[in-house]
Amino acid sequence: FVIRGAMTATEASDHVGESPSSCSFHLRQLQRFGFVEEAGGGTGRQRPWRMTELGLHFSTEEGDAATQIAARALHQLVRGRQLERYQVWQQTRASYPAEWRESAIDSQALAWMTPEELKALGERLIEEIPGLYERIEDPSARPEGALPVEFLLLGHPVEPPSKGG
Repeated sequence: FVIRGAMTATEASDHVGESPSSCSFHLRQLQRFGFVEEAGGGTGRQRPWRMTELGLHFSTEEGDAATQIAARALHQLVRGRQLERYQVWQQTRASYPAEWRESAIDSQALAWMTPEELKALGERLIEEIPGLYERIEDPSARPEGALPVEFLLLGHPVEPPSKGG
C-alpha cells in the first residue's frame, strides 16, 4: 500500500500471493483496527483500500499482557522485514546507478540525550521527509527518477539507566 497506493483486494492478492477472498477478509480486519480504510470509488472486491497512516508506529507497552505480547510479535515481524529489505539493498546496490549508491544513507552516531530530546528529534526528522504523503497518493507529484526510499530511524539507549537517575 505504501509504495503502490490504494489497492483492491484482487490487486493486493497479486502482490502478496494470497487469494482475493483472503485479502478481502484481512483488509476488513485491518479496517476494524484502524490500519486501512476504503479509498472510495469501487464495490465488493473492486473496492480500493488505503493505509490510514504512512509508516507504522504503535506501542508495545500498552494494554494487557496478551496485547503486549501480540504487539511485540508484530513489531518483530515488521522490523525483521524492513531489515531484510536493507540486506537486499546491500546485496544489490552495485546494480543501481552511481548517484543512488552515493546518495544512500548508512551512518551511525552516538549522542547523550534526554527522552524528550530524542522524541523531538525523531518528530523533526520524520517531518523533513520530502513528499511523505502527496507523492504516495499522487504519482504525478513524484519527480522524474524518484524511487521509493525506506527510512529506518532507530534511536535507543545503548546502556541501562544508572541506579541514581
